[in-house]
Amino acid sequence: MRLSNEPAFVLHARPWRETSLLVEVLSANHGRLGLVARGVQGPKRQVLRAALQPLQSIRFDAVQVGELARLVSAEATDVAPRLGGEAMLAGFYLNELTLRLAPRQDPAPDLYDAYALARARIGAGDALGWTLRRYERDLLDALGFGFDWHHDGDGAPIDPAARYRLDPEFGPRRLLSDRGHGDRSTAATGRALLALADDSAPDPEDQQGLRRAMRGVLSHYLGSRGLKSWEMLAELGRVTARRETPDPAGSS
Repeated sequence: MRLSNEPAFVLHARPWRETSLLVEVLSANHGRLGLVARGVQGPKRQVLRAALQPLQSIRFDAVQVGELARLVSAEATDVAPRLGGEAMLAGFYLNELTLRLAPRQDPAPDLYDAYALARARIGAGDALGWTLRRYERDLLDALGFGFDWHHDGDGAPIDPAARYRLDPEFGPRRLLSDRGHGDRSTAATGRALLALADDSAPDPEDQQGLRRAMRGVLSHYLGSRGLKSWEMLAELGRVTARRETPDPAGSS
């Protein structure tokens, strides 16, 4: 099958044999695809290599043969966001999560649109946590794993004052007052779930619980192997905590 002038976003690229790259893209009409870009080394191929960097928007031609497609040509269609610090880590997370959960050769136009929007928001400097929660919601919906965020798994309206655990199969489950502390630590407030349903940013105090609740759902579908970006975020948190801890030797 020939793919012509296909819009896509580059998710990942790694060396393939001696002079080639294996490039994973999220395409507009064919979902996630693996492309083999042959002979990309050398000064004459610099423009092509630049177009195949993660987060780059491209149009490409390829020939699909089995699981992988042979890349014929590709060109950048815009300037990829120039990210640093936490924004760069958010971009890495966006790509890694999509790469891990989106199946190959399964058209997902809603996911493509959601990715484009999240990429633009990160590049524009929007609030990173809320941008990523919205993308997680949209990714789950696009892949058929989403919830009715206005109701719990029994069909009852979400209570803003209650707390909920997100069951990947059942949906939001309301926590009772006698539940253990462990359940509450991974629960989201009803306010946060309704904010997500209405695409309206929750209060800052509700965002951490929403992040932990969403991570529990994503972990279910990722399986035993988590994300490298989660490990990087955890390490960043540890480094930040060490920097913010007063030095006992310097306090006297």
